[in-house]
Order: sequence, then C-alpha cells, then structure tokens
Amino acid sequence: MKYSKIKSTGSYLPPKVVTNQDLEKIVDTTDEWIVSRTGIRERHFALDDQFTSDLAVEASLDAFKKGNIDPKSIDLIIVATSSPDMPFPNVGCIIQEKLGIPPCPAFSVETACSGFVYGVNLADNFIRLGQAKRALVVGAELMGRYLNWSDRSTCVLFGDGAGAVILDQSDEPGVIYSHLNADGRYRKLLEAKSLDGSGNAHLNPTITMKGNEVFKVAVKTLEGLVDKVLEDNNLEKGSIDWLVPHQANLRIIALTAKRLQIPMERVVLTIEKTANTSAATVPIALDMAVTDGRIKRGQLILLEAFGAGFTWGANLIRF
Repeated sequence: MKYSKIKSTGSYLPPKVVTNQDLEKIVDTTDEWIVSRTGIRERHFALDDQFTSDLAVEASLDAFKKGNIDPKSIDLIIVATSSPDMPFPNVGCIIQEKLGIPPCPAFSVETACSGFVYGVNLADNFIRLGQAKRALVVGAELMGRYLNWSDRSTCVLFGDGAGAVILDQSDEPGVIYSHLNADGRYRKLLEAKSLDGSGNAHLNPTITMKGNEVFKVAVKTLEGLVDKVLEDNNLEKGSIDWLVPHQANLRIIALTAKRLQIPMERVVLTIEKTANTSAATVPIALDMAVTDGRIKRGQLILLEAFGAGFTWGANLIRF
C-alpha cells in the first residue's frame, strides 16, 4: 500500500510589516486591546503589485530549495485560497505556468481558513490511489485586500502570506489520518461580500464577522474535532508531539491545546507576528517549526483549522 509523506516545507511573508502601533494611527483601537483579545502584535501585507499567485510561488520555491526538488517532478498542484488573482484560471494553473511545472492536475480549494488541511487530505487521497507521486500543496492569501478599515473588529485580525508542502509517495505512513467537515448553517457569521450587500464575490468584497458567535462555535467545534482525532486513532491525550493550529485567536488555540492536554510549549505559534493569514496560517507555522528544528522526523503532528462556511478539519501526520 502506498502512503503520502511530507518531503519538504516552505513559506513566504511579504515585506510590508504593520504593527498594532501603526494601526492605532488609522483605526480606533489600541495595542493592548488587540493583544489581549487575539495575541496579535503585527502582520504582513503584500505590496500593491503582488498577487496571491506571487506569494504562492515564493513559498513553493522555498519548499523546492529546502527539499532539493525539481519543480518538473511535481504531478499534482493544489492551492488553498479565498483570495485568488482572478475568478479564473485558478491559482493552481497560474503558479503551474510561473513555476514551469509540466501538465498535471492543478486546482484551487476555497474553504477559507481550513483550506490547507482540506488540500492535504485531497493530495493524500490522490497519492494513495496512485493518481500522483509528488504533490505541491499551498495555502496562500491576500486577506489585506478584503479589509474594511472602518471596522476595527476585523481589520486588525488579518495578514497576508503563503506556505507550502511537498508530499511524496511513500511506503511508510506520513499523513496518517484526516477528517473534514462543514456546516453551512453558520455561513452568515463570517463572510466576505460587497458592502452594497449584492453578494458579488468580485465587487470589492469585504470581511464581515460576528466575532462573539464565531468564537463560541469555533471553540465547541474544535473541541469535538480533537476528541474525534484522538478517538479514531486510539490516542491518549498528551500523546501528540506538536499541535500546529490555525492562527486566528490565541485564546482559541490555548483552549484547543488544553483539550489535547498539550502544554503551550508544544504548540506552534505564529499569530503574534503574522496574524490570521487564513488558509496560509497552518503551512506557514509548520514550515517555521520545521525550519528552526522544533519539529523533527518521526514526530506526531496534528494540523487543525476552522474557517468560514463554517468549515473545519484536521490532519494527523507522522513527520
């Protein structure tokens, strides 16, 4: 039986850094308010001439370099994003051309913040079925383009960035288990739609969120998610080496870690420096922990995320 295993990781953060102090000058907010409620101190925003595909290309090139991988060996491309360059072609096809990857399946996944864990599950299934041998999975977002700077409850939360992994066919399990789910009944609690209410996704879409309601559902949903991961894999609480969570809110992350009985020292955190980069948060955090040596080969890793839709999911990985 064939499995998929992470060969290498990569990430990219655009050069423009905006701190909470910078936001104090343009929004009715304070550093103390933002940090106490979210854990965010700064975020990165793309330059005016950068698009989501540009960020995705940089993260992919980083993964190619770290894994000493030829882009021409990729035979599957999946990009998780809610902020594509354009309605079509999809970002997967755009980066395929930019990276010089030969013809192969290339598509995007639009499940907001949980998009990357959805993408990993999809790539794993392709590889297990023998439909691919080496997959590039990217999470890339330009959330800064969707912000309403008069809404202080949302504009302080998000940033831009991209992360990537390369999954190889393997005789040993790497991606051990995935679980995906969604519940559209909550879709109106977190949306990106035009301010005129038309719902046109490409007419200046702007993020709107009912924060307290989202927080409550996210906490409850993630509690159920981590319980299911442990139960389905006969794992004891505390047995996971590293939690790599979606970086939306430090309080939500802490509650999830508590549910898993994992100390915060074994939770990968990037939220302070990157804010919420939606589908890019998990691969960025994973790459940073792999690059600095915290995550090592053979360790058991849990990736988890919750996003608009609502959608949610997890990947249990033997790195």
